[in-house]
Amino acid sequence: MKKVIFILGSEVDKPFAAKIQSKLDDFGVPHELNVASAHKNPKTVLGILEENEGKDEIVYITLAGRSNALSGFSAANTTHPVIACPPFADKVDMMVNINSTLQMPSGTPVLTVIDPGNAALAAARILRVGV
Repeated sequence: MKKVIFILGSEVDKPFAAKIQSKLDDFGVPHELNVASAHKNPKTVLGILEENEGKDEIVYITLAGRSNALSGFSAANTTHPVIACPPFADKVDMMVNINSTLQMPSGTPVLTVIDPGNAALAAARILRVGV
C-alpha cells in the first residue's frame, strides 16, 4: 500500500505536520504519524523504520528542528525516500533548521523541502498518487 509515514521529533511539530497532512488528504495519499526523536528515542525510530522496510512504496517525511539528526538517522537506516520538511517559527529559526537539515553526511540522502505543500506534492509524485 502506498503511504507517507511521518516521523516528528516532538509533539510540538504536530501543527506543522497537519499542514502537510491536509495536502496529502487532498491528493488522496494515505499517511500515518509517529513522534520519536532520534536523540531521545532512537530505538523507537529504528522500530518504525524496520517495521516498514520490507514494504513497497513508502515515503518518509521527517519534521525536526534545531539539530536535525532525525532526517539523517532515518535516511541512513532505510532504503525508502526521506523528505525533510523542517518546521520553523521565523526567518532566523528557519536558517538554523535549514542549515542543520542540509548538512547530511554521505550515504544519507535526505530531500529537503521547506514548504509544507511542496513536501506533500513531492511525496505524492514519488508515490505517483493523486497528481
